[in-house]
Amino acid sequence: MQRGHLYKTSFKLPFLGAIYFFITSIYAQPALPPRGVSVQSTQALHFGTFALTGGGDGILSVVTDGYRNAIQNVFLSELTPTAQPAIFEIKLCQGRNVTINYDSTTPLIRIGGGTMTLNVGPAKREGINTTLQNGDTFSLQGNCNFITILRVGGTLHIPSNSLPGIYTGSFEITFNQE
Repeated sequence: MQRGHLYKTSFKLPFLGAIYFFITSIYAQPALPPRGVSVQSTQALHFGTFALTGGGDGILSVVTDGYRNAIQNVFLSELTPTAQPAIFEIKLCQGRNVTINYDSTTPLIRIGGGTMTLNVGPAKREGINTTLQNGDTFSLQGNCNFITILRVGGTLHIPSNSLPGIYTGSFEITFNQE
């Protein structure tokens, strides 16, 4: 009788050992990288100090490196504040793609009256020489803790009857990860 009891016990031990190795191998799998994207605006788009010249409308642009260009009827002053592109910091795991979408036109409004029109874009990711337009996709570099910098420029359309002052507004950029 005792012999049968030993046989049953010896059969259970290898079976439990096999289950133990199976369970530990499940827990040994690496965790997948997080899929969340984090975006922070660190600098606002600014056109600097300028004045409208001549009798017509003016056009002024700021590109992704902060250089500004008076395209039509605009005098560029060296007084502060200076021109600067908008800067966004994007944090997402390496190898993921991001598509940027934005409204291409947004109004800038002066307190007390007056509007100008801002055309948003183009944008540029640091580390590449290609400009990005609305709807373009780019890939991120680095590990999950690496921050990718995106610079965004714009073109300002200034009506000939614009009053001097500070014009403000905002624009939204949507970052969709793939």
